[in-house]
Amino acid sequence: MSDREPASEESRGTDSSTGTETTAVPDWDDEYVDRVSDRLLHNYDLEKDRAVDGERFTLYGQMDLASQKHFLHPSISIAEHESTEHLFVDRVDSVDDRLLDRYVDLGHRLADDWIEPDEEHYSTEFTFVAVAPSIPDDVRSHVAGFSDRTLLKYGYNGHYEINLAVVAPEPEDLVASENADIATAFRLWEEIERKEVGLLGLIARRLQL
Repeated sequence: MSDREPASEESRGTDSSTGTETTAVPDWDDEYVDRVSDRLLHNYDLEKDRAVDGERFTLYGQMDLASQKHFLHPSISIAEHESTEHLFVDRVDSVDDRLLDRYVDLGHRLADDWIEPDEEHYSTEFTFVAVAPSIPDDVRSHVAGFSDRTLLKYGYNGHYEINLAVVAPEPEDLVASENADIATAFRLWEEIERKEVGLLGLIARRLQL
């Protein structure tokens, strides 16, 4: 994933108790996005104003998961699967099908550039969330029915999937494609059901880890 950049000096801090360097969570000038980031920060590495392949996003997040299957003893690993989710959040004045198509095209380009397909790769998710004043009916229909999963080497090297979501914070409205479980974090008007399953659990369940 060569497009990744190191954290800037402004985003780094120091743990006063240990003296070790830590990565601070950015502050967003956007109150809604800032509150969403509070729900994401424990599971995602977050960046502010991330430029990717000619597009700029208000928030970028990455989460890496790994699972292992063991034989008789944990020291004997017979399989290891790696899963990654890339989250892109864009604050926009309006949303239409052309914007959504741009996100999908970007997701396919990033899959070509960022994924290293091998037997350990299980899945990579590219989730695009547009934060808009309202959700037009045609956009709602487009997103609700959207699905895009690509098998790599007939599935032997896993797969990648592109997910879409559009949220309108003021009218408290949201639509997401079927597997965009992270949409839970964007419904600030609803509590996350942590007793049943948390954010990490939702994604782990979806990835069958």
